[in-house]
Amino acid sequence: MSLAKTDVSSEYMRSVKARFLDAKNYAEKTFDQLSEEQLFWYPNEDSNSVAVIVKHMSGNMISRWTDIFDTDGEKPDRNRDGEFENTISNREEMKVVWNKGWEVFFETLDSFKEEDLLRKIYIRNEPHSVIDAIERQMYHYSYHIGQIVYIAKMLKGDKWQTLTIPRKK
Repeated sequence: MSLAKTDVSSEYMRSVKARFLDAKNYAEKTFDQLSEEQLFWYPNEDSNSVAVIVKHMSGNMISRWTDIFDTDGEKPDRNRDGEFENTISNREEMKVVWNKGWEVFFETLDSFKEEDLLRKIYIRNEPHSVIDAIERQMYHYSYHIGQIVYIAKMLKGDKWQTLTIPRKK
C-alpha cells in the first residue's frame, strides 16, 4: 500500500517536527542539570560554552527561517562571528535567546504547505529545496545539541542524569 502525496508530506512534517522537539527537549533537560556558572564554562579560548552555543543556534535559526522565500537564509544583518562572543549574562537571558530562535523556526516549519517542500530557497546564495534546508538544519542543530550534552556530561561527571536509556539497563 502506498501513501498518497499528501500523506507523505504530512508524515514527513510530523516526523521532522517531532525530532526537532526531541532535540530541543534534550538540550533543555541538559540546561536544567547545570548550574548557572556551568552554562558559561568553556575548556579553552577556542571552545564555546553552552550559553555561546545557544546564542549561535538562535542566531542561525532566526537568520535561516525568517522570510525564507523572499531572502537568503544568511541575512546581511546577521553577525555570525558575534554569536560566538559571550554577551548573555544569566540563565534567564539564555532561555529567552534559546526560545526566540526556536519560536521563529517552529513558526516557519508550521507554515509550510505540501507544495512548499520542493520550493527552492537560498542559503549563502546556494539553492536548496525546503526539504534539504530542513535536513541541513536537523544535522546542524543536532550537532550543537550533542556538544551541549557532552559539555554537561564532562562537568557533571558521575552526577550526570542520562537523557536516554542508562548503560547496562
